Amino acid sequence: MRVDVRALGACNRLAERGAERAAAALTDLTGTALAVEVTGVSVAAADGSPAAAATDGEWVGVRVGLSGGLSGAAVLAFDADRVDGLLELLPGDGSLGHSAVTEVGNIALGGFLDGFANHLGRAIELTPPQYVSADDPATGASEGSTDDPVFRFESRLEAATNLDFSIALLPAATPFRDLAHEHAHADAAGAAAGSFDAVLSGNAEPAAGRAETATTGVTYDALLRFASLAAEGSETAAANIEAMTGLETTVDVSRLRFVPLTDVPAAVGTAPHAGTVFELHGEPSGYLAILFAEPSAARIADAMLPMEPDEPLGEMAEHALCELGNVMTSGLIDGWANVLETSISHSPPEFVHDIGAATVSPLVAALSRRQDYGFVVDATIRTRSVEARCDVYVLPDERELVAVLRRLADP
Repeated sequence: MRVDVRALGACNRLAERGAERAAAALTDLTGTALAVEVTGVSVAAADGSPAAAATDGEWVGVRVGLSGGLSGAAVLAFDADRVDGLLELLPGDGSLGHSAVTEVGNIALGGFLDGFANHLGRAIELTPPQYVSADDPATGASEGSTDDPVFRFESRLEAATNLDFSIALLPAATPFRDLAHEHAHADAAGAAAGSFDAVLSGNAEPAAGRAETATTGVTYDALLRFASLAAEGSETAAANIEAMTGLETTVDVSRLRFVPLTDVPAAVGTAPHAGTVFELHGEPSGYLAILFAEPSAARIADAMLPMEPDEPLGEMAEHALCELGNVMTSGLIDGWANVLETSISHSPPEFVHDIGAATVSPLVAALSRRQDYGFVVDATIRTRSVEARCDVYVLPDERELVAVLRRLADP
């Protein structure tokens, strides 16, 4: 199966519309205004588990299986420690517990999927809602199917109060592919990025205002390989960190997400972040940013330093984070270069410490005139004494990325 990476935006916009419907339904139900902060597409986990598609850490939520116009599953999830806050907002005394949460999920997921059904002109049948948690082994594919999802379409819904949700659609691979080839027309919102058919066939029209390139279709296997390179690079990064610090270290990569460039600042959020930014040279060129939430940045810097730092995220911590960024970036891009038999280098690290969105906005501005998507690698660094989660924002030149992915598929 061939995929147009840029044209995944057509499907992504449908998921965003669905998330907006879900946010409206939850707003009506709870009396708390929710808004869609970011929607992205990621290559599905091999097991298609809801845990791979929901919020990080401990979560609870609701899952429905899908059949008819769309096969697979949809999951609504939120942090487990926020259940009581949700119940307090619902009508009644909040004593129904799981039943109340399940009904909330059923209403929200119904709104989310209505947009897909309307666009497809087909009814989507839902199984009864199932209360699930991060530990549940339920598959993301439809009931009785071993057809794992190809993509996850994920949205984050946020409220002014401490009540945030994640919502994910996991379409089963074969039905989604078949549906894509049947559904050859594009609606007004998706016309610029291409139809479902164009998304998977690689024949999408270029976005308005952008020069047409050669066919941007690449195989799904190439996308999987690209995702696996991040994991392989993390092993090299861990070895480099261990050699530099003497600390036994692992770097775990949980997923690779495709996020519209315009949504990247929202994906980082408004909380203070610290980290490093690099410019990439070679194939692909572009930018790479490694960002930690401020507390995580302070923890990992402290663990790397041989003595107590002069101040949290002061000059000593800045030096440590720059060195950490150097070895992580080298580990990631060296893996790409080795597989592609090409050369990729990076600039010296530029330390950043600011509101998260402000750290990436200049990078987005530099690329957004000629392309639509960037990539986010979710990673966690662990030593014996500390665990620190970071996001690696990979913003490559789109045309060069297509060449990279094709080479991965046909080395």
